[in-house]
Amino acid sequence: MSTQLFRIQENLKHLKLYKTYEHLESLLEEASKENLSYSDFLDQLLAREVAAKKEKNIAMRTALAKFPFIKTLESFDFSFQPSIDKKRIKDLATCRFIANGENVIFLGPPGVGKTHLAVALGIKAVTEGYRTYFTQALPLIANLTRAYAENRIEERLKFYCQPKLLIIDEIGYIPIDRHGAHLFFQLISRRYEKGAMILTSNRSFSQWNEIFGDPVIATAILDRLLHHSTTINIKGNSYRLKEKVKAGLVKERETQLS
Repeated sequence: MSTQLFRIQENLKHLKLYKTYEHLESLLEEASKENLSYSDFLDQLLAREVAAKKEKNIAMRTALAKFPFIKTLESFDFSFQPSIDKKRIKDLATCRFIANGENVIFLGPPGVGKTHLAVALGIKAVTEGYRTYFTQALPLIANLTRAYAENRIEERLKFYCQPKLLIIDEIGYIPIDRHGAHLFFQLISRRYEKGAMILTSNRSFSQWNEIFGDPVIATAILDRLLHHSTTINIKGNSYRLKEKVKAGLVKERETQLS
């Protein structure tokens, strides 16, 4: 290796241009074969670096988001859930609702794809550069309750308010006690018109009184959530039962009855 090449590599490492550092010799050979101009060669190098850093940042934000799995809108079977307006989902995928601090609420029975869609929109948000965080409702309430008992509630509320998009999954599967409902209301109030949220629930809005155990708190929560929001009500069969039908574990008539 020539002294000049060694010096270039050291400078690339110092500038943290690792993509070019790792492939410098092959890039130089390729540029020589194609007889690239200095500007074209520099343009290619910078494009590679930008793409590599963007990919790294997306991977880091995805890891920090704590998604339970990675699923995309492209893998969602809209033909199986005709009640969903695909155009509305595509519009949400532009992430304008995040920029505007609005909410998206997916309602429907278990297994119809609510969490899949929530995660897929979260992936889109991460790709667009938005800090995102995913949590289920039960651990969220448990964390807020524990923080309150340890006199750390302000710190924990701040943690949940930092992401530009907060996804709260499975609201309504287990009732929330009065104290937990008050803490949840505090979180909703702090994010109101400041940070976007995606929520999923197996219960209609008229049943949220039962979830939070207090009609006043439930009304106050819904008042803030629904002020700037899009509600997607999914009416269809369960994907999980669909797979069991394919495997012969469940008869199709049983899925219809369920």
